[in-house]
Amino acid sequence: MMSALSQVPLFAGLAAADIELLESSAKPRVFPKHTVIMTEGDETDSLYVVLSGRLRVYCCNDDGKEITLRDLHEGDCFGELALLGGSERSASVITVDAVRCLVISSPVFRELISSSPELALNLIRSLASLIRHLTENVKSLALLDVYGRVAHTLLELSDLQGGQRVTSIPMTQQDIASRVGASREMVAKILKDLETGGYISTNKKRIVIREKLPAKY
Repeated sequence: MMSALSQVPLFAGLAAADIELLESSAKPRVFPKHTVIMTEGDETDSLYVVLSGRLRVYCCNDDGKEITLRDLHEGDCFGELALLGGSERSASVITVDAVRCLVISSPVFRELISSSPELALNLIRSLASLIRHLTENVKSLALLDVYGRVAHTLLELSDLQGGQRVTSIPMTQQDIASRVGASREMVAKILKDLETGGYISTNKKRIVIREKLPAKY
C-alpha cells in the first residue's frame, strides 16, 4: 500500500512519515463493475485514491440525461473539492471496471495538508489541471458543432499506436454521445460517415483513426 501511495501524483515528494500516516489511516475498498460510488449532491467527506480500474465522472439532469465529465484511472484521486470546501459532491462517480481504492478521511487529510507544503502544492497542481480539463470541455460544448465535438473527443481520447491513433478506452456510440452532449443517433451517423470515408474503423469498441479527420462535416 505504501509504494502504491508513493506513486500517486498527489502524494509525490511526501516524507516517509507522512506516507506512513496515510497508509495507516486509509481504508481499502473494492467496488464491483457498474457501482455508483458517489452521487451528485451527496454530503461525504472522504478522498478516494484509485489503485486499479477505471471510473467515469458524470452529471445527470432530472430527465436522466447524462454528460460525462472525465475518466479516472490508476493514480487518480477524486473527492478533493467536497473534502476541502465541506460542500456537496458536484458530480457522480461510477465504476466502469472493478475498482480498488483507498479512502482517506477528511480529518486525516486536513491535518496532513496543514503541515505539508508539498502536499498543498500538489493539490493546487491537481486542481489546476482539473480546471484546465473542464475549461476545454466547456469550450468544446459552447464553440463546436456536434461533429467538431465528436472529432475533438476521438483525438483527445486516442494515443499513437503503430502509426495510427487508437482510442485508449473502449467506447460505444452512447459513451461518445454522453461526452459530447448529443443524441446517440447523431453520433452514430457521424461515425458511420467517417467510417465510409475511410477516416476511421472500429475494433472491439476501440476506434482507429486511419486518416486525418476532416475539419468540417
